[in-house]
Amino acid sequence: YLLMLDSVLQSDPESVATLSAAAQLYSAYASALIDDPDRARVLTTRARDYGSRALCSADSDACNIGELDYDAYIAIIQSIDDDDVFALYSYSVSSLAWIRAHSDNFGALAELPKIEAALQQVMQLNPGELASSSCMYLGILNTLLPEALGGNPELGRKWFEDGIQLSQGKDLSIKVEFARGYARLKYDRELHDALLNEVLAAEVKQPNLTLFNILAREQAQALLLSADDYF
Repeated sequence: YLLMLDSVLQSDPESVATLSAAAQLYSAYASALIDDPDRARVLTTRARDYGSRALCSADSDACNIGELDYDAYIAIIQSIDDDDVFALYSYSVSSLAWIRAHSDNFGALAELPKIEAALQQVMQLNPGELASSSCMYLGILNTLLPEALGGNPELGRKWFEDGIQLSQGKDLSIKVEFARGYARLKYDRELHDALLNEVLAAEVKQPNLTLFNILAREQAQALLLSADDYF
């Protein structure tokens, strides 16, 4: 499917819908299925490129947004309206995936406040359809770093819990990221295993979530298998 999206974009390189889909799927694929850090960095770089292009195609004022200083960046983000919210969401998700894959680079981590602002704008523009997944990504964003290095794990926990509630527990990715991002960061084995076992016991077939739930189940199995070594 990734190759198909690449092929479609060869013939229609400015399609906002296809660029957005490619950005999201490359992000999910790199995060869920790639163990090689070098390959994850390559794939998330492509995801971020697609996400940036999607936003640029949707709103020409947002082209080259990654090169702007913080104040100019925020002004552009806040000017985006609900017609372009899905492009903004794809840009945010792919940028966060890229930062996560480059978390050993302080230059990449310095971009976190910008992506947080973009996700919060998504939440304001589309508090329904994109709310639960946006909560998940805000949870990830706040648990990438421990408190001593500027992270906010407890805020991240709240975002994860809000996302689970908003999705009515149907989006299994949120519980996986809650376990990986918060429970592992806080060395909470009981919470970690409880969340992942809930994922394994849940129904993966849900409208618009089945593929991502299947990936979440695979990640849950892998995290449980590695738990003894981690904790």
